[in-house]
Amino acid sequence: MTRHALAFAVLLGLVAGTSAFAAGPPSGYKLNGDYTEVSPDKSTTVEQYARENKDGGSSWQFWSRHGDSFTMLGPQQQDYPADFRFTNDSQWLVRLQKTGSGEGTMYLYQLTPKGFVAATKKPIGDMAWDFFNSRPESKTVPKPDFHIYAGLLKGISDNYKSLGETWPDSRYIVIGLSGDLEPTRTHHQLLVIRYWQCRYDLTTGQFDVPDSFAKANAEALDRKGQQGQ
Repeated sequence: MTRHALAFAVLLGLVAGTSAFAAGPPSGYKLNGDYTEVSPDKSTTVEQYARENKDGGSSWQFWSRHGDSFTMLGPQQQDYPADFRFTNDSQWLVRLQKTGSGEGTMYLYQLTPKGFVAATKKPIGDMAWDFFNSRPESKTVPKPDFHIYAGLLKGISDNYKSLGETWPDSRYIVIGLSGDLEPTRTHHQLLVIRYWQCRYDLTTGQFDVPDSFAKANAEALDRKGQQGQ
């Protein structure tokens, strides 16, 4: 085989290998139809595949079908399936991912000509915590170290009109943050933050806190009030 032919064969093998993975989950992953989600415009279907591991746990992969594209919504997750929510215009996709008992984060994906791809370099849930920790009110409560959770507040389906907002269609998502302090010798488990809210602008990629969130956020950080819950 000539050097040119060998190089072409290697390249063909690499392409074939890439295409095989891009065609869907690896061998051993089975579709769980209970978790399938379809976009409002019916153009995208999100499928969840699970593989049983030797240790008794499971590994999950999430895939998006849109036209001719079939893209993985990474990263994969151990043990837990996910919940997915589309914006009204079907251009954005939020993944609500449980990561442990009482813990979870969020991922954000955007529709492109190649299908849905990650819209941020790190989980949008982690970014929301970074935003909270950058604000003065974060210094008024202990930093949570237990049951760290970032979730999507109900309202994405109606552009948060149910919250009394009049925002542009599919412009924002609202994220709620919660966290506790682990029990120690000096105190039991403490509620620190309960659904502190922030808004993420899908157009600019910026977080903010509208004035309309002020009352709910004050209550979210009111540890005295939370102890009675």
